[in-house]
Amino acid sequence: MTTRLDDTFARCRAEGRAALVTYVMAGDPDPETSLRVLRALPEAGADIVELGLPFTDPMADGPAIQAAGLRALKGGQTLEKTLGLVRRFREGNAGTPVILMGYYNPIYTYGVERFLAQAQEAGIDGLIVVDLPPEEDDELCLPTIAAGLAFIRLATPTTDERRLPAVLANTAGFVYYVSITGITGTASPDFAAVAEAVARIRRHTRLPIVVGFGVRTGAHAAAIARGADGVVVGSALVDALARSLDLQGRATSGSAEAVAALVRELAAGVRAGRAA
Repeated sequence: MTTRLDDTFARCRAEGRAALVTYVMAGDPDPETSLRVLRALPEAGADIVELGLPFTDPMADGPAIQAAGLRALKGGQTLEKTLGLVRRFREGNAGTPVILMGYYNPIYTYGVERFLAQAQEAGIDGLIVVDLPPEEDDELCLPTIAAGLAFIRLATPTTDERRLPAVLANTAGFVYYVSITGITGTASPDFAAVAEAVARIRRHTRLPIVVGFGVRTGAHAAAIARGADGVVVGSALVDALARSLDLQGRATSGSAEAVAALVRELAAGVRAGRAA
């Protein structure tokens, strides 16, 4: 279970650095551009890819990712097409872990058993489903684990010592620490507070701990990478793609490179973090 994830974190540890986890929205702004962006991420230095599931009613996503989801839905992206996108990505990349991140409604509508079977076949390594707490593990978490995929849980600044064991109980792959109180892409983290939180969580688990929400630059990535096992960047990459679109919201010849350029900066920051 979680072999690609385990191998990736082991490789990064051996290199003396944190992993770079990059988030993009599936189908943004159209399926072919989304595939080009997806393929460009590991080439530019991403170690793990998070692929967003477009949804009409997100709760944790800020304006940038909400807009990306709406662009993808307008372009016809569906859960089935997202699974197909991962299959096409796997044709040329067998090693980079792919995590789907989103909300339960599309999975529930699609059918949990059908979804998990197809996700496993497509080459997906794990799920982050932000609106299913531990009390609802029977819905998706436990079936996901039974299917051999990681179910990755979020811990937040408000997850106290009493709540943390429940959050960690069935978590696999890694623990995702949300560095701010709020939605994605709306504030910068307090790096000292993040370091303290990572150290606290580490006392409760042997899983890698990655930190996301609010990380936008190579300098941010370097600061987080000093103490965490991984750094997640999403809104900044989604914004880079959005800025590359034309006035009608269509991709341009430079769209994939706009994302890749920022990934290269972030990868350099992650690699410099512990060296600093």
